[in-house]
Amino acid sequence: MKKTKTFLAAGTLLTAALALTACGGSSSSSSSKKELNWEESAEIPTMDLSKATDSASFTQLINTMEGLYRAKSDGSQEKAMATSEKISKDGKTYTFTLRKDNKWSNGDPVTAQDFVYSWRRTVDPKTASQYAYLFEGIKNAMDIQNGKKKPETLGIKAVGKYKLVVTLDRRIPYFNNLMAFGSFFPQNEKAVKKYGSKYGTASKYMVYNGPYVMSGWTGSNLSWKLKKNPYYWDKKNVKLDAVNYSVQKTPSTAYNLYQSNKLDAVSLDAEQSKQLKSVKGYKLYPRGTTFYIQFNQAKNKYLQNANIRKALSMAINRQSLTKVLGGSNTVAHTLTPEKLTTVNGKDYTSLISKSDEAYTYYNKKQAQKYLKQGLKELGVSKLNFKLLSDDTDGAKKSTEAMQSNIEETLPQVSITTQNLPFKTRLSRTDAGNFDMVVTAWGADFNDPISFLDLLTTTNAQNGGKWSNKEYDKLIAASKTTGSDSERWSDLSKAEGVLLKDVGISPLYSSTSAWIVRPNIKGLVNLRDHWDFKYASVN
Repeated sequence: MKKTKTFLAAGTLLTAALALTACGGSSSSSSSKKELNWEESAEIPTMDLSKATDSASFTQLINTMEGLYRAKSDGSQEKAMATSEKISKDGKTYTFTLRKDNKWSNGDPVTAQDFVYSWRRTVDPKTASQYAYLFEGIKNAMDIQNGKKKPETLGIKAVGKYKLVVTLDRRIPYFNNLMAFGSFFPQNEKAVKKYGSKYGTASKYMVYNGPYVMSGWTGSNLSWKLKKNPYYWDKKNVKLDAVNYSVQKTPSTAYNLYQSNKLDAVSLDAEQSKQLKSVKGYKLYPRGTTFYIQFNQAKNKYLQNANIRKALSMAINRQSLTKVLGGSNTVAHTLTPEKLTTVNGKDYTSLISKSDEAYTYYNKKQAQKYLKQGLKELGVSKLNFKLLSDDTDGAKKSTEAMQSNIEETLPQVSITTQNLPFKTRLSRTDAGNFDMVVTAWGADFNDPISFLDLLTTTNAQNGGKWSNKEYDKLIAASKTTGSDSERWSDLSKAEGVLLKDVGISPLYSSTSAWIVRPNIKGLVNLRDHWDFKYASVN
């Protein structure tokens, strides 16, 4: 949730040293009102769940919308819109009974047809959803996305108002995880058609079926409010009246607001994390996130050369980079982060051949060797690349560090850094308007496929357009095998192919460091997405 999933604002945990005191207010001025004041690190690009791809959007969606299940912090799910589930013996048919006591914020009942409409809309190629690929395995989903069949043939149907039947082409081991992910939530057809192209672009152009409703978001502003939804079926267990959001891109500013009781929680950068570990309310949250470089192999002929990509990847000193970042960031040698998935008692990443990870290690001599080979193959003596990232303080320092690494290791390469607002960076990445981009992906659910699906040839998230037939074949095989051991083998081999060809270059994985006021209870953190349904202020 996504991953996000989901794209994350790169570098939100990173900045230079700040002179901070290890103290902070014990209660917020809003606590007596049963409200929280919260921060987000980036603007919201969209509230249209068929089009959302980023962390900021999905955090809002899990609080204002709800699907068949609701994700729990331990990776499991609890029933939400579904009151019961029946699975056929072959694992290909799911029958859900829906609750009858929930309404949309416009007063309409939430029905099985709302799920049917939503799923069809997302897989319809006219919608251009970047998350449509997650529906692969649901009957006819891929044929619909490829224009071979109509959205109405998707394997989902409403039986009356409150029974939903989903038919799969194959068994999906992580199906229930998907049902708790935002892309599978229902949508109100009346609202979508009423608002047309404006749907999801501002809080007033939406209707909601979750614990909260959004207000005050114009589509571009940096503050908004989540208010308790009076139509929500489980409103008795929603203790907060409101969550007041503001975008804070500078950690020092955010911490000052926390100290002055204007924020109830704050995300810490590296130096803050060092100095504030002993403060009450300090906690680390696993993000299930990997930051990595995408190389634009569609529009930059030089980056199509594998030796150039190998040289650039090996020129980055990740150990040094994580020291600059500080905190709990750790070097990443794989796209799938460690501690995401356990296979037979071992971490999934241990299945990946270490030799395939060779290009994720700093090696000046080897980097220069590969650059020399690449330059000879290309018939040039120098190269210039632009390195794109976000405009947060930390993202700027991160790209500066990598620029220094590459130019010092490879004198024939010149790097220009470009740091833009998250929403702008995201749109440029989606449009393929970059040479190299530092991006991040957070797991949508605890399975490697949440990461590895991204780099298949036709995946909309594959902004660099890396393509490898063997990789695609292995990922496809992992989805059709009935054997768990074969599935893990296919996935780990595929990741080895990706790393060996430097389809992307992993940089680091991160854990969020936060200070949350101790009088706030019931918060759920889902890989850096906050769920306020059960939150309260004591």
